[in-house]
Amino acid sequence: MSDQSKIWLSSPHMSGNEMKYVQQAFDGNWIAPLGPNVDGFEKDLEKFLGQNTHVAAVSSGTAAIHLALVMLGVEKEDFVICQSLTFSASANPILYVGGIPIFVDSEPDTWNICPNALEDAIKYCIQKGKKPKAIITVCLYGMPYKVDEVKQVAEKYGVPIIEDSAEALGSSYKGQKSGTFGDISVLSFNGNKIITTSGGGALVLKDEIYKKKAVFLSTQAKDDAPHYQHSIMGYNYRLSNVCAGIGRGQMEVLELRIQQRRENHTYYKEIFTKFDSAKLLTEPNDDYFSNHWINAVILKHDEKTESLSEKLRDAFKLENIESRPLWKPMHLQPLFDKAPYFGSNFAEDFFHHGLCLPSGSNLTEKDKSRIENVIINFFKKN
Repeated sequence: MSDQSKIWLSSPHMSGNEMKYVQQAFDGNWIAPLGPNVDGFEKDLEKFLGQNTHVAAVSSGTAAIHLALVMLGVEKEDFVICQSLTFSASANPILYVGGIPIFVDSEPDTWNICPNALEDAIKYCIQKGKKPKAIITVCLYGMPYKVDEVKQVAEKYGVPIIEDSAEALGSSYKGQKSGTFGDISVLSFNGNKIITTSGGGALVLKDEIYKKKAVFLSTQAKDDAPHYQHSIMGYNYRLSNVCAGIGRGQMEVLELRIQQRRENHTYYKEIFTKFDSAKLLTEPNDDYFSNHWINAVILKHDEKTESLSEKLRDAFKLENIESRPLWKPMHLQPLFDKAPYFGSNFAEDFFHHGLCLPSGSNLTEKDKSRIENVIINFFKKN
């Protein structure tokens, strides 16, 4: 193991202004899941996203997906379709509400949900006697999915979309920001995301009425009464005013963070274009604009070749550089091994032969030099 400092996959990157807002929370004694920072953070996000959006800040992206399912009326034994190549937080909330997950393969252009396999999954649900209650799409590693094609399928069958843009704040498709394509959309501000609130997330909604409902549900669904009265089940999911203060400081540098992540992508593209056996995840055409939250590469292989991605990961590890396999598809997870799956083997192949590369906005030139040396030496040997 190298004695050099650790290079992380995607570590938090503070602006320097977060403490100003956090101090305001302390000075005003707003140490609660409400307050000026929560309101201000939501307004900052609404202004950035555009499209007359309404944002409700909550404790995590997972909580946001759970609330989205609740708001769409998903109940026990209801079908919910979900992209398979994703983090488990996209799918776990389906189990929270007692739903039945139906997983769908990726397509090779964006690595996101395949519109053809999606339609097959919807037809399966209808044949089983009930239309799916929701489709959970994902913008994997910051890359927008095939928005038009997926929307066309969803509208054909009248199924609402929950857009999981946890990884895609700052990405866009045809000039429209990710986080605004779903009937309900979801953001995450976990510590490894492009901006962070330490832990946190948000629902992006199309109407003020739905924002009020989301806030109501996320604050234990307390009825309008002088005493504590509850007519329906609620949740303790509202974002704290202190964490929202961190988010306000982070919003001040969001555009810069997007630029820095995209510069990382340009840097990796210049390296990997030298090697025919590597394919970097990049925009398929000018309709797509990715924040490149995480850069990911597929290393080509044949049946006789040991997985090059694992060998490259080991090479990074020896130099104290963090890299990770792509998300293990949900239909391959022990938790979901009995769930129906539709599509081919793209998601599985991506998992077996892909690698996530260090992509933090705080990578230094020295860090990049160390990363490049590992990659160049690896390909010389392999």
